[in-house]
Amino acid sequence: MEGVPPGQVVTKITWPVLSATDTPEIDLKSYRLKIFGKVDKEISLGWDELMKMPRIIKKLDMHCVTRWSRLGDEWEGISLNYLLKMAGAKGRYLMLLSSYVDYSANVPIEYINDDCMLALKVNGKPLEPKHGGPIRAFVPTLYLWKSTKWIDGIEVLEEDKPGFWEQRGYNMRGDYWKEERYWKGITFVDKLLHRQKKI
Repeated sequence: MEGVPPGQVVTKITWPVLSATDTPEIDLKSYRLKIFGKVDKEISLGWDELMKMPRIIKKLDMHCVTRWSRLGDEWEGISLNYLLKMAGAKGRYLMLLSSYVDYSANVPIEYINDDCMLALKVNGKPLEPKHGGPIRAFVPTLYLWKSTKWIDGIEVLEEDKPGFWEQRGYNMRGDYWKEERYWKGITFVDKLLHRQKKI
């Protein structure tokens, strides 16, 4: 726990629900997590395989780009560094993917530390579907939109490229200590208006 970044307010709501799409239903029998791209070995893991992997448990903060923060929740999951090491990741960026809702978020690997995980539980309880359960990325070093819900893919990249919200005006990096919310000099509304003019 590092405190509250600039422009953020600690929420009094249990946990606000914000999603770009409706909540999907995930069939764990057919679930696969794929790690591919610039790696030594592409990996495809079923749910039962993931459940046998070592877990990490961390007290962590989360900060949403919409200016709310939650402090000190207990997160449990599979270390993202552990999975990237398994695949022999060689790139400088990740694209965290959810095929269920056609969502993606780009993350510089320099922001992946020992706190980053594929989260399964929060405060001792399974992650609720509305919050990304049964499994979501959690990258507590960046604004929360980078922590892809219902994750089923990790693409390792050498060159950066925009994900879902980055294509719509959000910052390519999303460092909350630097208030990297949107493209420099442009607001989310400005970007939407620009896109509408082109249609």
